[in-house]
Amino acid sequence: MVTDTPTPEVPARRREFRPVALAVSLISVAIVAGVGGAASADAASAYGRLQQPSWAPPSWVFGPVWGVLYVLMAIAAWRVWRADPRPGNRAITVYGVQLLLNLAWSPLFFAMEQRGWALVDIVLLDVLVIATLLAFRSRDRLAAGLLVPYLAWILFATALNYSVWSLNA
Repeated sequence: MVTDTPTPEVPARRREFRPVALAVSLISVAIVAGVGGAASADAASAYGRLQQPSWAPPSWVFGPVWGVLYVLMAIAAWRVWRADPRPGNRAITVYGVQLLLNLAWSPLFFAMEQRGWALVDIVLLDVLVIATLLAFRSRDRLAAGLLVPYLAWILFATALNYSVWSLNA
């Protein structure tokens, strides 16, 4: 039987709903998704014109994958924020910085066609997603687990970005 009775390891405040934190988490990833979508509005045709590795997924895969990942990211951030809502929460700060790098990638890769700079961005993003996952893990193991698919996808996207950049340089 599952109860909401706090245990000594899990403070009572961790169980609070905190709708503002959830709203901010969802809105922040929606902004990133919106900017990414706007920057890659013509991505399907532009992506199709690029030389790609044989293992590159079709362009239609990216939207659904990112949709799921953004929801998982928002839930993970909300869980960590509700566990420690203080300003200066290191885990949320690192999360915010990686979100900004995520935000920058689509405009760099698609709108500006700066695939080399997009590669630099995504390598930094890899490092910060790992840092975020570790910071989240120290506060909420489930939140960290929710970021594992994101890390896997970002690592795959890094390899894809490198391959596309090198094939089209």
